[in-house]
Amino acid sequence: MQYKESNLLGAPFRGGSLAWASPTQLLLPLGSRIALTDLKLSESNTLPGQHSGYVARMAVSPDGTLMLSVDTQGRALLFNVRRRRLLHRLRFKGPVSAIKFSPDGSMFAAGVGKLVQVWRTPGYRRQFCAFHLLKTFVAHDTVTCLDWSPDNDWIIAGTRDLVCKLFCVHRLPAYHPVTLSGHRDPIVGVYFTKEDSSGDSVNGAYSVSRDGALFHWQFQPASSQVLASLEDLASGGSEEPEDVADTVTIAGSKTSGRNFSKDDSDDDFTVVLSPKDEENGNKGKKRKVRLIEKARKKKLRRKGEDQEEEVEEEDQETTTFYEETAGSGEEAVVTGKQEQAVSEQQERGFVDPLKFELLERKWSCSRLDKGRWELVKKHFFLQKTSVTSCTYHSRLNLLVAGFATGTFGLYQLPEFTCLHLLSISRDKITSAAFNDTGNWLAFGCAKLGQLLVWEWRSETYVLKQQGHYFDVNCVAYSPDSQLLATGADDNKLKVWNNSTGFCFVTFTEHTNAVTAVLFLSGNRAVVSASLDGTVRAFDLMRYRNFRTFTTPAPTQFISLAADQSGEVICAGSLDTFQIYVWSMKTGRLLDMLSGHDGPVYGLAFSPTDELLASSSWDKSVRLWDVFKGKGGIETFSHTHEVLALAYRPDGKELACSTLDGSIHLWDPLEGELTFTIEGRRDIAGGRLMSDRRTAANSSSGKAFNTIAYTADGSYLLAGGTSKYICLYDVSEQVLLRRFQISYDMSLDGFRDMLNSKNMTDAGPLDMIDDEDSDDDRFDFIGKGQGLPGTAKKNTRTSVRTKCLQISPTGRSWAAATCEGVLVFSMDDDLIFDPTDLDVDVTPEFIEEALLNKQHARAVVLSLRLKEISIIRRSIEAVPLSNISTVAKFIPLTYLGTLLGAITGFLESTPHLEFLLEWCQEICVAHGRAILTKNKQLLPLLRSLQKSLTRLHEDLSSVCSTNQYLLQYVCSAPTVAPDLPQLRLTSQ
Repeated sequence: MQYKESNLLGAPFRGGSLAWASPTQLLLPLGSRIALTDLKLSESNTLPGQHSGYVARMAVSPDGTLMLSVDTQGRALLFNVRRRRLLHRLRFKGPVSAIKFSPDGSMFAAGVGKLVQVWRTPGYRRQFCAFHLLKTFVAHDTVTCLDWSPDNDWIIAGTRDLVCKLFCVHRLPAYHPVTLSGHRDPIVGVYFTKEDSSGDSVNGAYSVSRDGALFHWQFQPASSQVLASLEDLASGGSEEPEDVADTVTIAGSKTSGRNFSKDDSDDDFTVVLSPKDEENGNKGKKRKVRLIEKARKKKLRRKGEDQEEEVEEEDQETTTFYEETAGSGEEAVVTGKQEQAVSEQQERGFVDPLKFELLERKWSCSRLDKGRWELVKKHFFLQKTSVTSCTYHSRLNLLVAGFATGTFGLYQLPEFTCLHLLSISRDKITSAAFNDTGNWLAFGCAKLGQLLVWEWRSETYVLKQQGHYFDVNCVAYSPDSQLLATGADDNKLKVWNNSTGFCFVTFTEHTNAVTAVLFLSGNRAVVSASLDGTVRAFDLMRYRNFRTFTTPAPTQFISLAADQSGEVICAGSLDTFQIYVWSMKTGRLLDMLSGHDGPVYGLAFSPTDELLASSSWDKSVRLWDVFKGKGGIETFSHTHEVLALAYRPDGKELACSTLDGSIHLWDPLEGELTFTIEGRRDIAGGRLMSDRRTAANSSSGKAFNTIAYTADGSYLLAGGTSKYICLYDVSEQVLLRRFQISYDMSLDGFRDMLNSKNMTDAGPLDMIDDEDSDDDRFDFIGKGQGLPGTAKKNTRTSVRTKCLQISPTGRSWAAATCEGVLVFSMDDDLIFDPTDLDVDVTPEFIEEALLNKQHARAVVLSLRLKEISIIRRSIEAVPLSNISTVAKFIPLTYLGTLLGAITGFLESTPHLEFLLEWCQEICVAHGRAILTKNKQLLPLLRSLQKSLTRLHEDLSSVCSTNQYLLQYVCSAPTVAPDLPQLRLTSQ
């Protein structure tokens, strides 16, 4: 069973930044996973790979190929978005507060605490160490935001200490750090501005603070004389401009001025200080001593390096490099051996191209530190609340600010004209992002789990999506596997399109948690049970609640079942321990089945007869004859509480899971226990924070809360209070595979080993609330918060599986977990099986058979080879008139392979009528064999029906929208009448 994780449904937006991979593709974090939503095709998929914590920051390269995501612990993943592949992993040494790619995509900058780190972007080639740290800049406080200059040379960073700092990627002569101050609250966003939309020269910057202030900074370049002096200094000249910072000049017995060689033995140092330091007296002397000591250490270090290299060149030409020192802008002159080494390595092919490019680009770098930065204008949003998020579109000069009240404003800069001011949520907007064209705006609200995409020109919503805010309790597939219904603790019932991953309807009639859900036959209705004491039926054609089932006395329902015809609905109670039976047509209560002494947590109708099976915490499983009114006809006793039960698709076996971690397999016809699967050790793993024993020594509470048979009945899926979902072989009673549902280490019960340092007298350290109360990005409102006598608790979500459901086609299954609904599906590629290969089964022989018009031989050989591309070519090469003949020669062994291949071809082929002809001839030629092998071929037939149904719906919608155009085309004459040829003569 080659299943892999394919999608995540129902997970809310829990905070983090939003990013656009293309003008129509939105990347959004869903807890520890990342979803790619295509707004043009209306599809949503989850990228492979998972973080070990909630995703906090994301950045996309300018071409939209690479995406870097970082979680709350500083662990980063690099994805190829177009191919949807995980490339590399990186771990920063602390939480990352801001991250962004350079405009050319060769580098990316990350704010890690007080540091701004510049990294090289990894390439596509396989290498051992993909990431390379190029530069590290230090700020005085935590970096909150950053931006790149259009020429890739400068970085502006906003910090928590109310200032903005400018950093240069290159080492510049006479460099002065630039600090822009004036705000009264931490910086939320900072952005460079350009002179025009096509140029790369910087003419200013915008900075936004949390108190709602927008500052416009303008840059005035330095005079041409100063810039010329700096260029002369960079090229090795001897004159300096007057406003150059303090310089340490190293001199020796054989050198004068700026250069020195490895043979220098004197320790004569000439220190040139600025006029201000000369006037300060003692301070100037201390500064001189410090600079001399620093230059002496640097000289001794370089002498040691020269002796190791044993370089004997005496008259080596030198080039001046400049190194920035902390805080004062001092400089030191070094030799040009570094540049010579780079050139030599480049000739040998070992040099990094990015390093050489930075070295070449250094001399043409703009000098933003040698001009004047002036505060031109102060603007204020005047919203009486704080700014929680902002984004800026450089080409359109548009700024969007999101506020704590759920309102956002769109402003045109530099005039600061308010274009739109709308309220879209009841809580603060935590994320905002422009797409590349600037037409669409994406907003995220972590408190409510909302995601909204808005087009500001037409003032319309492109997307409004909200997952389940609380845990998902139940999940159910429709009979054709097209739809997926989910119910959760947020009192909502959602119906999803399984192919696109989008929710198209949400029912909010329930007033308490939804505990069970199922589809009726025909895909026209869905039924749900809730703790509010009602069972409701919803129409999927008109999207309304057309039937409500109630009881004479208030009760809470926790299980639900319906017969094969959908005319009888049964629900199990939590408090009265009874089973209620209703009629779907009339809505009347038909019967109340009594006999259990505990909550009825499991209900299931037999697929073949009219028996109803129920499981309860009274350690028993009972069979009921609902239609004849005989009540309980048989009881299966267990030694522990029964948590769940499931019928095999053929109705000849009944599986029950108990509290001791075992799965008991019963024969419902004979009433005998056939097998018992001991699964306690299989589901064991993970230690809660409150556990006093290790995960290896304690397996208490580890049991299967939900079980489900596969479509053919050969395998059994089981999940419960663990991070694993187990797949068992029913005939052999052995564990085949364990699926891990999460890798999020912030979940309680994920780690097998806990750190004893986190245990205190007051309890686990993770359960003590010592965080900043203002930072509630990943905070959730618990049930009952705000009521009298209740208080907010700092608890962690436990990893668990609440419900399992396998699709009728057997090609996918869904699990309701603590992170949402995980959908696992089979691999698209056929599994290679070499047992049926022979010397003649090769692509060359298949090609020869096609050339010789031996279509039946070519199709059979391709089915034996199981290469999807060769099978498609062989099938499409068969003439339409020969399909019936070729279909008769298909062996029964390869009938399932052929049906699966045709199902896959229907997704992308334009030859719809051709494949429909194949399906018809296969049914005509092998109809009896299909009925005989119903158990093995039923999943494939349902999958084929699913594909045909979807194609029929698409064609019907196209025909209905183009009805009059089709009538006009059909009424036109097929052959134009012969018209006499007209000859034009010019007079």
